Amino acid sequence: MALPAPLWDSRLTLAEVPKADRPRERLKTIGAPNLTTLELLAIIVSSGTSRAHVLHVAEDLVRTFQGLPGIYKANLAELQDIVGIGEVRAIQLKAAMELGQRLTQSLLPEDRTTVTSPDDVWRLVGPEMALLEQEELRLVLLNTRNEVLRMQLLYRGSVNTAQVRVAEIMRAAIRENATAIVLVHNHPSGDNSPSEQDIGMTRQVFEAGRMLDIQVLDHIIIAQRGPFSMKERGLGFP
Repeated sequence: MALPAPLWDSRLTLAEVPKADRPRERLKTIGAPNLTTLELLAIIVSSGTSRAHVLHVAEDLVRTFQGLPGIYKANLAELQDIVGIGEVRAIQLKAAMELGQRLTQSLLPEDRTTVTSPDDVWRLVGPEMALLEQEELRLVLLNTRNEVLRMQLLYRGSVNTAQVRVAEIMRAAIRENATAIVLVHNHPSGDNSPSEQDIGMTRQVFEAGRMLDIQVLDHIIIAQRGPFSMKERGLGFP
């Protein structure tokens, strides 16, 4: 699956972006679940400045804090370091992030997101992780119905077999009582092709999961080119 084309040209001002492609209009026409993380952030930020329109401000937030978890952890002063984010907008962002966190904690089992394909994983983290400037390895922890129990950041920086400890991955799954997991990591270069190290790591994790009766459903590489499913290509999986 290819990465969707940008909804705006970074050289345009917001006024020059076709009205139908602006985040608020798209939310009205196609619904919030179909918007990217950047578009949703742009709606919360609400407006830009003479130096940066609202879509640029949203993109700066994601790049600077390396995704939603970083934005959630940032304090008000750190958020205000972003051009276009003043005190009021920083407070709005913190409030929105906290509401999202509380919603996640209060969801009933029947409301949980289900992962059954690489596309489901892409919708969860793809648009966000494709923009990261550092590699991250995340773990999607699932129950017996393939419902997401939790998503955990395991490594940030260079993700390779030498650094990744399989025991840590399995410990996270056991702690959450997960019966299945999906590995997800990004390639900031934009190339989603797996390296030999990626394949070797996948093989090690799969074997560890087999011994512990924890199913490793996939290892998905996220890049601006789109997602790459190692399970679908038979790389690292028997």
